[in-house]
Amino acid sequence: MDEDILIQYKGVDVCREEFTVLHNLNLEVHKGEFVYIIGKVGSGKSSLLKTMYNDVPVFVGTARIFEYDLTRLKSKQIPFLRRRLGIVFQDFQLLIDRSVEENLAFVLKSTGWKNKPQIDDRIKEVLDQVGMSNKGYKMPHELSGGEQQRIVMARALLNYPDIILADEPTGNLDPETGSEIVKLLHSIRESGTTVLMSTHNLGFVKSYPGRILKCENNRLIE
Repeated sequence: MDEDILIQYKGVDVCREEFTVLHNLNLEVHKGEFVYIIGKVGSGKSSLLKTMYNDVPVFVGTARIFEYDLTRLKSKQIPFLRRRLGIVFQDFQLLIDRSVEENLAFVLKSTGWKNKPQIDDRIKEVLDQVGMSNKGYKMPHELSGGEQQRIVMARALLNYPDIILADEPTGNLDPETGSEIVKLLHSIRESGTTVLMSTHNLGFVKSYPGRILKCENNRLIE
């Protein structure tokens, strides 16, 4: 696989339980792209992103991310794949009993970081990057939805990912806050990280252009 191609799917079926949500999917994503995955609720956007971090397995077709063959991924390889991906969830998934800094430190420690000054420096860097440098001491419930989503993006950036997968990152936010999050994702792409973002809000696509893929009638169309 050309090293400029980060994701390559050929003839892939994306299945949830016994249903095929996307059939015969072909996809190539190159380094530095910003890709929107659009479509109605239930059209397969989230399921497609979940195949990329092996939350939904791929059994039909060929699917590669970096050097990993997703159809033959061994369980011991999954943490190494996920370390190269930053995942932004719609529902934040922050640990509510810990401060922002403790949430971020937990992720770093669980992915092998041991040096406390390096952990502290990296947390400061990602909080600066998402415009939340003065919020590290706060608990999640003390933050607005938009602020929580910025922390989720900081968490996704911790391990210098090659790709950010953002699954409806604006789904729980008001339009203005959502727009700020999309703008932030575009600035992350400008710093060299590839971004895939699922959304059903076409306004963002007009305001912040990118490549558009649409899930419709069990197909992915460019």
